[in-house]
Amino acid sequence: MFTDNKLHSWLILLPLLVLLSGCQSLSGLFGEDQAHLPIVFDEPQIQLQPDIEKHQFALAPEQTLIGKLATIETQENDTLSDIARHFGLGYNDITIANEGIPAWTPQAGSHVLLPLQFILPDAAHKGIVLNLANMRMFYYPKNDPQKVMTYPIGIGRDGWYTPMGSTSIAVKTEKPTWHVPPSILKEHAEKGQPLPSEVRSGPENPLGLYAMRLDIPSYLIHGTNKPYGIGMQVSHGCVQMYPENIETLFKKVAVGTPVRIIHQPYLSAWHEDMLYVEANEPLEKWAPSKPKLKKELVKTLKTIEKQHNVKVDWGKVDQVIERSNGIPTPVLINSPDIAELSQQAMQLAHPGKFYGQPVATAIKDSDLAVLVGTYKNELEAQQLTAMLNHQGPQIPARKIQAQDSFKVVAGPFKNKKEAKSAANRIRSDFEIDKLKEIKGSEIH
Repeated sequence: MFTDNKLHSWLILLPLLVLLSGCQSLSGLFGEDQAHLPIVFDEPQIQLQPDIEKHQFALAPEQTLIGKLATIETQENDTLSDIARHFGLGYNDITIANEGIPAWTPQAGSHVLLPLQFILPDAAHKGIVLNLANMRMFYYPKNDPQKVMTYPIGIGRDGWYTPMGSTSIAVKTEKPTWHVPPSILKEHAEKGQPLPSEVRSGPENPLGLYAMRLDIPSYLIHGTNKPYGIGMQVSHGCVQMYPENIETLFKKVAVGTPVRIIHQPYLSAWHEDMLYVEANEPLEKWAPSKPKLKKELVKTLKTIEKQHNVKVDWGKVDQVIERSNGIPTPVLINSPDIAELSQQAMQLAHPGKFYGQPVATAIKDSDLAVLVGTYKNELEAQQLTAMLNHQGPQIPARKIQAQDSFKVVAGPFKNKKEAKSAANRIRSDFEIDKLKEIKGSEIH
């Protein structure tokens, strides 16, 4: 049975999207020893803004810092994943920037920092640039040099790293069929989860509705049927995007567009008479190179310091690297710290419902459902409910109070086959064994 202790462990490690479908599997684990400074917010005293730039930014010559920080106040049943997707962020972006807020059950009224400011990678502003270190794509339209578009991505997990180097878009395919590679067929077979040799377009296809093959055999930029894995190391090497983002990019990018894949965890920018550093934790493959990467950053900062006749606060640089929260931070003497930047961030109005936010259909008495578990702790029941709803494809679930406990119920399902399939996914993904098929009339 899925005990309270076991559930707590899974929640820390984020057991989202565990099924190895398509290019995908769960990794997305963040080091517990990352140091973060607390962010404290005062009550807002300004008019809330309705929206903010998320993907498309004006780009002046020599500009390397784009976007603005923002904040939003949570409402009941919000999750950080919903907020991230709505504002064009990945799971890693929002959880690392808001370490003290539970990803699946943020308390209503929590102030969430939206890290919507980015330092452009040190690469030619041409075509598509993929920075694996912060799991983000930058697209420079050929016909509009004064614009840059940016999107969060999912990348290859440990052992299946997304390859680096220069390539290009070779083929574009709408409603692609997934021809399952032999290595993935073998992996699934060994786990007792056999796959067909090909999967046609539809909700079970992990490539989503759009795919762009790179001029590297077997590697794609594609959509996903598991959108809440974006911003993590979840694939077998392919680059994944939110369904709405790949649709936009697919229509803009031509075959032959250059693609450069890099790993730059430490970035710097001189912007409006201030020096900024953005630090991201190097991926595991490059972890041994961390001292060398830091040394290269220090060398760059010293050059900028001399060019502009300014003084770098080297203690602050160390703090930024230690936090590695992906937020561009000023590092000159007497420059504002992260808490002050957060206080000054644009405050956004809550949209009411976030884009793509899953909703569980009501269960009628005659419907089939699955009792996933019963918990004494309401928060744990709510966490599991949120995680089920954010599976891909969604497993609709709800938390129902029953006297002094809380039931987690999945459904409704059209028939026994659908209910059995969902139960098998729950057993596999969450290691919950004692599931019970019930009628809607048995819930209360």
